[in-house]
Amino acid sequence: MPHRKLPLLDATGFVILRDRQGPAIPPEEWQRLEYIDWKSGGDTNFAPLASALGEMECHGFWDHGKPDKDGVWTANREIAPSLCRYVEEIGARFGRVRVIELNPSDEAAALRQLHLDDNNRLNPDGEGWVVRAWLELDAPAGSTFILRERRDDPSTESRIPLHPGRQLVIDTERLWHVVHNPGPRPRHALITSFESGDALQAWMESQLPAEVAAG
Repeated sequence: MPHRKLPLLDATGFVILRDRQGPAIPPEEWQRLEYIDWKSGGDTNFAPLASALGEMECHGFWDHGKPDKDGVWTANREIAPSLCRYVEEIGARFGRVRVIELNPSDEAAALRQLHLDDNNRLNPDGEGWVVRAWLELDAPAGSTFILRERRDDPSTESRIPLHPGRQLVIDTERLWHVVHNPGPRPRHALITSFESGDALQAWMESQLPAEVAAG
């Protein structure tokens, strides 16, 4: 059986949601996390909030015989309760939950880091396809998400300006992607692997910008 995918992602592979509403997340929650030097899409460090077994590591869930689902909270949960609550309130089945710290680079260096994610290794047939959601926490002015259907074809490119509070859902196994952070400081964002299903669909629909939801 094929994996279940969400109609909202059919056309482009990504959806820009409205900015996060509600009380501000204290910056100390991501500033005080324990980060691991782990490279993906540039000069990056990651703070795991949920991992395959609840350990402070960033390895793929498949290293533990699991699909990227049923993540277990790490010790970082005590430092970032608002971020973990944000994930839980979405209500969808989640796997990896991490805060990324992306150091600045020039655009040419960023484009060399365009990549696809490996989200669905060991994902059982008939279950929901795993996609990724972003919540921007601290994005320096000019930070941009770059997406391409074909890695070396700029004509297939979409660019999304980033700012704190921006929410995105992207099928990162379909779209080549990278973020360009021009600096001068690091960019931080919450990244969560979610299973495509009724809960994620309902949350995404509730977060659509008013003009999109009305149309």
